[in-house]
Amino acid sequence: MRTDVVRLGRLSGERTGEMMRFLSSMRSDRCIADADVLVDIAHVLMLERQKIIGTDIAKQLLPLLLELNSEGVPEEVFDDRFEDVHAGIESLLIEAIGPDVGGRMHMGRSRNDEVATCIRFKLREDLLKQMAALLKVREVLIALAEAHRESFMPGFTHMQHAQPTTLAHHLLAYEQQFSRDFDRLRDAYVRVNLCPLGAAAFASTGYPIDREYTSKLLGFDGLVVNTMDAVATRDFALETLADLSILMANVSRLCEELVIWSTSFVKFVSLDDAFCSTSSIMPQKKNPDTAEIMRAKTGSVFGAYTGALMTVKGLPMSYNRDLQELTPNIWRGMRDAKESLRLLIDMLSSATFDTDRMKEEAGKGFSTATELADTLVRDYGLPFRTAHNIVGRSVQKGSLTLEALEESAKELDLGISLAGKGLTQDQIEKALDVANSVALRKATGGPAPFATKIAIADRKKQLDTDSALIDSRLAKISKAKEDLLSDARRMVA
Repeated sequence: MRTDVVRLGRLSGERTGEMMRFLSSMRSDRCIADADVLVDIAHVLMLERQKIIGTDIAKQLLPLLLELNSEGVPEEVFDDRFEDVHAGIESLLIEAIGPDVGGRMHMGRSRNDEVATCIRFKLREDLLKQMAALLKVREVLIALAEAHRESFMPGFTHMQHAQPTTLAHHLLAYEQQFSRDFDRLRDAYVRVNLCPLGAAAFASTGYPIDREYTSKLLGFDGLVVNTMDAVATRDFALETLADLSILMANVSRLCEELVIWSTSFVKFVSLDDAFCSTSSIMPQKKNPDTAEIMRAKTGSVFGAYTGALMTVKGLPMSYNRDLQELTPNIWRGMRDAKESLRLLIDMLSSATFDTDRMKEEAGKGFSTATELADTLVRDYGLPFRTAHNIVGRSVQKGSLTLEALEESAKELDLGISLAGKGLTQDQIEKALDVANSVALRKATGGPAPFATKIAIADRKKQLDTDSALIDSRLAKISKAKEDLLSDARRMVA
């Protein structure tokens, strides 16, 4: 049976299966196995270029690594008798071509810098996929907003009818939140895409390595320069998980509204049956389960971030094995956020909004009272607080007629006759009209169709800019991978 070559020299004695499973990182290492092979290829190319190993050695190592890249890492590498995938791959090579050749691949590095490099290599790809999914969510929200610029609905504060708005305005608010989520992940990517390889255990190495060369081969934008920091830090992972937590909080808020809006007493939206379930006992039920599970996944991502943060909070420099327990949190948080976004895209795209029902509710709860108060200020010169008090007192009476306003002004002892100033019932009704109230709110970012048309055009431009950024980053790392494999194949040809 193949053994863990890392343990052969310093350590002796057999470990129990329970102990091997406890120490093994294999479950999370499956996420970085492919990355590890590419990191190995880059490291071997650098070793040969720097004459740390001979070309004949590189020509024996690279074919096996290229085969692992093309065929996939075999299942036996993930056996718990190896502490991690790095030891599993190295043991595989040593068995295949002997220790005199296979045992040279690890020169000038440690598993500490190797795993840190693999995590960053994998995470940057996941970040780009996550940002691409965010682009799609935003695209769907913008398209829906464009279709509903004149779909009136109630706006809420404290879950109470507040002022009328448009569905476009409401959806664009979420698009802006997701746009900021994109920006946070974009900024995190800059710190993730730095290469720690060459730091070795933490104090670098006496071999004449070229860190810049391996960084370039692997498509990184630069180095994590200080070698102790390179292996010790996981702040790039904490930043990513923090950003994902904020993203999922925004997803959860949207899902909460979809759940509420789909209830029989609100009836603003109907979610496609594919995203719903029914009851095992109540045949009439249509439950928004997908949106509810997304809310729960938010807690899972929060937990991943909190768990990672607690792992590193008390660690001294430099590398500590505790960091192994942080890594599963990275992939769990990323997986749950990624799956949620992909489903959110389809759930929004297939949702049907009941605009008649929304419009029916838009003017309820005296939601246009603010516009009536503003009318008294604009047209009749009242101080806003005075107008606010008159309209507020009339709402208390349950009516916004001219008679109620006159009576309210009298009760407040303001010495004002609104009818005497020229106010008519027709003017009151115009002020209370939902469409009129919304149309007047056309300042930048407002709900008026005029304002949302401008906002949609602006958001489309930003979407194009962000899409171009993702394309360029994906193209760069794709080319780096192609060049890396081409260099390796040329050497063994």
